[in-house]
Amino acid sequence: MAYNCVVLIKQVPDTKKITGEAMNEDGTVNRAALPAIFNPEDLNALESALQIKDRFGGKITVITMGLPAASEILRDSLYRGADDAILITDIRCAASDTLATSHILSCAVKKVGYDIVLCGRQAIDGDTAQVGPQLAEKLGVPQITYVEELTELDGKTITARRNIGAGWQQVRTKLPVLLTVTSDANEPRVAAAKKMMKFKNARTTIEIEQKVKMENPGAGEADIEALVEHKCSELEEKGLLIKQWDLDFIGADLNWCGRSGSPTKVHRIQSIVLAAKESKDVPANEKEISGLVHELIKDRIIS
Repeated sequence: MAYNCVVLIKQVPDTKKITGEAMNEDGTVNRAALPAIFNPEDLNALESALQIKDRFGGKITVITMGLPAASEILRDSLYRGADDAILITDIRCAASDTLATSHILSCAVKKVGYDIVLCGRQAIDGDTAQVGPQLAEKLGVPQITYVEELTELDGKTITARRNIGAGWQQVRTKLPVLLTVTSDANEPRVAAAKKMMKFKNARTTIEIEQKVKMENPGAGEADIEALVEHKCSELEEKGLLIKQWDLDFIGADLNWCGRSGSPTKVHRIQSIVLAAKESKDVPANEKEISGLVHELIKDRIIS
């Protein structure tokens, strides 16, 4: 039996390269100040879907919500083996918290159709692990969170092992289902050279529009529109047009989108700055490191 998998992915700031400009004054992330990467555990979710496809067949659709630049991780997904890619981009999505995000994604997932929905356990920019469970509730399907291994998939029944902190738990449920996948579940495969050659020119409509405007700075609006439509048609014929959806297309309730649809508010941001007296340089040799350890024990900082 073949299965249609929908994988939700996210382009996130690389939190290993935090700078003083990482946050805006209103408490939102200044994404332009940090390099963007594929959310790590979303890669594990994609790999799980690819393993299901390898074994049983079916189709994998990846969906991301974000700025036009998020198209990069959609191409990356196609390079790894995904069949279809969708970008949800709309200014009205801006400042969505987990509740608003899960509403928007649920509308898109319902439009696609699915047997199994997969997403990473959590995103490294928020670390809430809320979107997956909230999405399952909005879809009205069972969920298995913190998945470490898919142990069995037989007809309309799936069995998975999930991490519960001090141990593991085996859960069986009926499809359709939503899974949130941890980094321990698998080792994500690398991009395939043949697929990179095939999909390297895959683009969203907004990317095409940006390129056309850059290449034709003196063109009028009607000419730009005609050129974009022509190039989109060419890519669509080749199977290289990445779908681009807005909130109207997926039928999202605007009362549950963006800042106005997000009950979560940032009350305060506090910057922690170490003063010189709170830091100490220790030479990298055995004597100095041993002395530091003894000092920490003496001050009861460690035991």
